[in-house]
Amino acid sequence: MDSLADCIRSHWQTMPELAPLRLDPDLEEISGSLDGESLFIRNELAQCRGLRKLHLETARLGAGLQILHCVLFPDPRYDLPVFGADVVASPAGVSAAIADLSPTRGLLPSQITEALASTPRHPFSQPRELPDWGAIFSPQVLFVRPNGPDDEAAFVAHVDRLLALLGAAISTNVPDPPDHPATVKRWEGQLGYCRQQKQNDKTRRVLEKAFNPAWADRYIEALLFDDPPAP
Repeated sequence: MDSLADCIRSHWQTMPELAPLRLDPDLEEISGSLDGESLFIRNELAQCRGLRKLHLETARLGAGLQILHCVLFPDPRYDLPVFGADVVASPAGVSAAIADLSPTRGLLPSQITEALASTPRHPFSQPRELPDWGAIFSPQVLFVRPNGPDDEAAFVAHVDRLLALLGAAISTNVPDPPDHPATVKRWEGQLGYCRQQKQNDKTRRVLEKAFNPAWADRYIEALLFDDPPAP
């Protein structure tokens, strides 16, 4: 989990025109309890040229369960995908790990598709099935239950490659005007991505139980999957 978070943060530092993004102080470090165990959540936000929001959430429940959630949302003026990664781990191992560059206009940019197609994949032995709302992900999405240190290292390496591809795409991308049809289509696609993610009832139920329904709604709507501003 620490290696993955460090990998993500290191790529953030290479992003062009990186700057902090305002985060309400009460959402930066959050403490609560769930089923009698302490819950701690930390959020990090930034923005850069080409990405409207970079969000990294790390959470720990008691002395065992750890969660990492990261989404990099593109500025719809740029032909860029959404990067997403989620990992759930306990002392018994990592139960779920997913990473993807998800398209916002139906297809990934050709340079990313070609790079992914030519990249060998580690032979993970325990693939997992996507949830019902998983149509938002690309055909190249990786969703696995890592089986041991080799699989875990391979997952971190895969995330490293995805972020390197995204960084390369950002460096060569030229923005379209806000009213360009492609901008509008990408905005609509990102809006659909956020709304599909909000159908993950498991996240909402956990937050409601640890805090309350109103707080959970605010956290999901304003921080996790806020609708992209209209171009």
